[in-house]
Amino acid sequence: MTAITARSTPALPRAFLVAGLLGCIHAAFSLYWASGGTVLAWSLGADLVATFRGREWVLAPIGALKLVVALAPLFLASKGWPGRRVTRSLCWLGAAVLVLWGGLNTLVANLVLVGAIHPSSGFDRAGMIGHAWLWDPLFLAWGTAVVLGLRARARASGTRRDR
Repeated sequence: MTAITARSTPALPRAFLVAGLLGCIHAAFSLYWASGGTVLAWSLGADLVATFRGREWVLAPIGALKLVVALAPLFLASKGWPGRRVTRSLCWLGAAVLVLWGGLNTLVANLVLVGAIHPSSGFDRAGMIGHAWLWDPLFLAWGTAVVLGLRARARASGTRRDR
């Protein structure tokens, strides 16, 4: 009698689940606003809302892209990273963009709110609060979760530099 052994694959890092959830939240709001919703629109800033007024549909492809980016690491990891070098590199690039964008904008928005930076044209306080405390930290957390998931997956697969 011979024993059949299943090849073990590392479990999906929980960080990918967190990243997917955070990215889906971002995507859901973009899609909601694309359909004409207004909840939390104040948190974007009056200028940004005015820019998209009458062209809210533009937010639909943005929301769809966010959804793909949110779920891609989870999906790719669950499939064993097809096209490993390309797909992992794209996930690292996406994570870097999210962390840099979210981190820098969170920092700058908070510096504006505390008066360390004085925009020459003034600023919309409600919109700045939305970016400082909600949307940009959400980008930062999403990107950080992707980084943590990629690192956990690399450790689980036993490679030092799993790209």
